[in-house]
Amino acid sequence: MAGRIVIFGATGYTGTLIARSLTESGLRPVLAARSAQRLERLADDLGGLDTAIADVTAPHTVRALVERGDVLVSTVGPFARWGQAAAEAAIDAGAHYVDSTGEPAFIRQVFEHYGPAAEPADCAMLPSFGFDWVPGNLAGAMAMTDAGPNAVRLDIGYFSRGGGVSGGTTASMLGVVVEPSFAYRRGRLRSEPIGARVKRFDLDTGKPRQGISVGGSEHFGLPSLYPSLQDVDVILGKGGKLTRAMPLVTKSISAATAVAPIRRALTTFVHNRVTGSTGGPDDQQRATGTSTIIADARGPNDQLLQRVRLDGPNGYTFTADIIAWAASVAARGELRGRGGLGPVAAFGLEALTAAAAQVGLNRTR
Repeated sequence: MAGRIVIFGATGYTGTLIARSLTESGLRPVLAARSAQRLERLADDLGGLDTAIADVTAPHTVRALVERGDVLVSTVGPFARWGQAAAEAAIDAGAHYVDSTGEPAFIRQVFEHYGPAAEPADCAMLPSFGFDWVPGNLAGAMAMTDAGPNAVRLDIGYFSRGGGVSGGTTASMLGVVVEPSFAYRRGRLRSEPIGARVKRFDLDTGKPRQGISVGGSEHFGLPSLYPSLQDVDVILGKGGKLTRAMPLVTKSISAATAVAPIRRALTTFVHNRVTGSTGGPDDQQRATGTSTIIADARGPNDQLLQRVRLDGPNGYTFTADIIAWAASVAARGELRGRGGLGPVAAFGLEALTAAAAQVGLNRTR
């Protein structure tokens, strides 16, 4: 018998998209959030789904959502501030866990802290299982598989066009500025500020696209599968003059936040101005958005051995559909491991490739 799928944060923007995707595929998730009124409206809209009240400030209510074999999908962010309750509830219950975070600090916490705790609990932790950062894991695995053992470095770039930004994404972006990020350099994970490097990618458009370095799940998920990897860079495409200044800006912020009183003041400042989920792009806006992901596998002399390009839909559309797929597979007990898992380790390259194509993300090079 398949476990239940519980969406925590179901009435938020991303949670609602995931709930709709699941119901469109014939599944009936349990909707969980703080507001009984909003839950009732959403449940009625989706055909009379079951609901549950839960709040991160009362962790026992989150723990009560799941039992062994269930799947807890968490969309409640910013995760560095609010994500712990759901992760701990899943482990305590022996339930599988999937989240939508893109925040480096929380990704690292899941892999380094919650992942080891999940193994003896016989459950899996799948952080950042949306547009942040499934496509880069997929493209990177394809590039490494094609390039072979001579590949020692991966440069992965994310580029989006159109589609708009949700309130939850804005909240998380503000939070990561004051939280530490990381990179995979010379065969080990190293702490560094977000935006420590600016890189350019030629997308065959005649005009290079640039972006800033950021910590993703690729840094954890890919080196364990491809031992020849010594360096992994994940680049989030950004334009404008501010992008080129980011290394200096984030280095200054990192130095400032190393002083405890300044860090507390900045964190309080961000928290006071973050309102969380305030909606996002509608169906029509998302339909105008597209995404491109590049993975370059390079050899020891920086020579390009293999480039993979994936093209797909708007990031929010992809996030909802790929999380719905992952949760349904996990609920059937078909995950390939336990503990903290990257997307390829959790499902295998072939299955992940097929699932991505099913939701509109395809290899074009």
